[in-house]
Amino acid sequence: MIDETVEEIREMQTHSSSIVAVKAARALATLTERDVATVEEYLRDLERNSSALRRANPSHASLYTTQRDIVQRVTEADPETLSKAKALTVEAVEHAVEQVETAKHRAAERGATLLEDGTTILTHDYSSTVIEAVELAVQDGAHLTIYVTEARPRYLGRKATRVLAAMDRVDTHLLVDSASGCVLPECDRVVVGMDCIVEETLYNRVGTFPIAATANRLDVPVTVVGSRAKIIESGFVFENEYRSPSEVMREPAEGFTIENPAYDATPMDLVDGVVTD
Repeated sequence: MIDETVEEIREMQTHSSSIVAVKAARALATLTERDVATVEEYLRDLERNSSALRRANPSHASLYTTQRDIVQRVTEADPETLSKAKALTVEAVEHAVEQVETAKHRAAERGATLLEDGTTILTHDYSSTVIEAVELAVQDGAHLTIYVTEARPRYLGRKATRVLAAMDRVDTHLLVDSASGCVLPECDRVVVGMDCIVEETLYNRVGTFPIAATANRLDVPVTVVGSRAKIIESGFVFENEYRSPSEVMREPAEGFTIENPAYDATPMDLVDGVVTD
């Protein structure tokens, strides 16, 4: 099952990092069903398969952190028997899944406190955490104005716009990425999700950096909302994903190269606050 999951994760390009992390954790738990001769062999298998799962999508920090934590919980307990090692694996996986699934909700709850009645924000891409924060805020009676950039070339902002427009008390506006500077002077803050924060850099959907830089120039605060599992001090090297040129242009690229990075890097000195669980 783990080999199949590795391939699935490689193809799960539109799924959130939390879905990827949970799926990988569940796959690692299937190691307990295998027959091995010694504890040492089992722990080697655990580390080897966890590494394979992490490599399946090196841009997802939550995948990295959950897999690292599962392996550490098992190996640092120094199990003396196979049954104990397997029981520790199941416990570690369940703990990791619970952390992933609840962390996003707690971050959204905290993010909602920033969205007071009458607030105008700009958001980029489709962040399920940001959307949940908005939903919680309007449930508490807040009326919000939200500008959403398209997040080209995959237009994930259009998906966010449809979800937000269906909410009561949300005045939703869709605009092209390059038009953010036209509406930022009207905004109280920029609110975005995150793929991850590594040391002093925010990695998020491409287009985040120019929005943050423009907002900084206009004195509009930028707030990032997401689970703390996506914040890594060291040990993780972000690898950008370069997607198909056909997403940018369907015609053949004759005499030139199409660049289509999935993420960009925003210096954290452009970010005013990070809201986590």
